Amino acid sequence: MEIIPLPASCPVPLDLLLLADPSQKLVEEYIKRGVCYIAQETDAIYGVYVLLPTRPDTIELVNIAVAEARQGQGLGKRLVLHAIEQAKLLGYRTLEIGTGNSSVGQLALYQKCGFRITGVDRDFFLRHYDEPIFENGIQVIDMVRLSQDLF
Repeated sequence: MEIIPLPASCPVPLDLLLLADPSQKLVEEYIKRGVCYIAQETDAIYGVYVLLPTRPDTIELVNIAVAEARQGQGLGKRLVLHAIEQAKLLGYRTLEIGTGNSSVGQLALYQKCGFRITGVDRDFFLRHYDEPIFENGIQVIDMVRLSQDLF
């Protein structure tokens, strides 16, 4: 399995990206401004993430997704750790990430990878999504923001 920037000749793996963010409009907006990385094996894409510059010295890790058939095998952690290394190589000082208030597994993973909770964007998912989103039996309402210093 290798993790590489999405080649310009490859179509954007929208099906995977929509696993992590159900808004095609939002996905298409940040895909234009960021760099998409894919985890592939024998020409099949199993994972994806996007690094999105947000302000000087800061980049955000958005839309980490793993194909359902490959979930639970440590690929998500590999993607997060790869993103941390890429952000460092690109010279950023801070890496940020956000996830839903009900994303218990993701919150644990991000903290295991060195992120710390920095705040909560109240009502984020109510303001930015037309349809309610439910995860783990809980409505996703707030975005939990995390970050880590890279140097």
